[in-house]
Amino acid sequence: MPGQARGTPLYWIEDRALRALISGARALPYVTRVRAMGHLLSSVIGPLAGYRRRARAHLAHVFPDLTDAERRVIADAALDNAGRTLIENYSGPDLMQQLDGVSPRGAGLPFIEAARADGRPVIFVTGHFGNYEAPRRVLTGLGFRIGGLYKPMANPFFNAHYARTMAGVSGPVFPRGPEGTRGFVRHLRAGGMATLLFDVYDAAGAEFDFLGRPALTALSAAELALRYDALLVPYFGIRGEDGLSFTVEIDAPIAPSDPSSMMRAASAALEARIHRHPGQWFWVHRRWKPFFRP
Repeated sequence: MPGQARGTPLYWIEDRALRALISGARALPYVTRVRAMGHLLSSVIGPLAGYRRRARAHLAHVFPDLTDAERRVIADAALDNAGRTLIENYSGPDLMQQLDGVSPRGAGLPFIEAARADGRPVIFVTGHFGNYEAPRRVLTGLGFRIGGLYKPMANPFFNAHYARTMAGVSGPVFPRGPEGTRGFVRHLRAGGMATLLFDVYDAAGAEFDFLGRPALTALSAAELALRYDALLVPYFGIRGEDGLSFTVEIDAPIAPSDPSSMMRAASAALEARIHRHPGQWFWVHRRWKPFFRP
């Protein structure tokens, strides 16, 4: 079986099923495929896989005053957003066309334009919110070259082709780990720009609250920014009410201080968007372990 040394037979079967699903969806017109994948994940796959239950448990942990009905609405919206994001990122040219004409807003734009002119590195930080690839694609259309550091998925077969959806945008992408981190550092030293998603559990991270509950957060983005004099800039792709369009927001750079304070500021930027659009964050992640296990 191809690649068996890198993954189990079950992973191979899961990957083939996902490939078939994605291939079938891509045969549909863009708007239809995006809506269909959102519906499929929120109404079929999410409930069957236990994702809806886990999302609702996390919502109860963070927002205990919400009713069960309110939590279900947000959980379903989050799964719908995740399904849409998945197929959008497998539909690169169509997504770029959808993003055509989107102008980034926010105080950070002149800072990153100046950094590009000066050859100064930039680390963009964001979370699994809206479509996290939308800002990178919009800035790519404006001539920026932005790579990324990503956490490989547990299923190595699926990860192999999902990573290509990121690599095909602009700039090199690097898997987390010793070799990938070395490549990421070389990219920064050369004045490169790159994206890092920081909103997942990190066993070696610093403990501070995320959405009002204790969580462990990686400090690596801030540590790298301080070490290589890079700007640390939060940015976000916020999905519109139609479920297809996006607003791209680029915040002002986080002031250099200590890594924990800088990542608290990055978390606050993400938290503000989640409070504004709770159905656009991926509530399925086990963000609060080991403090909370649904």
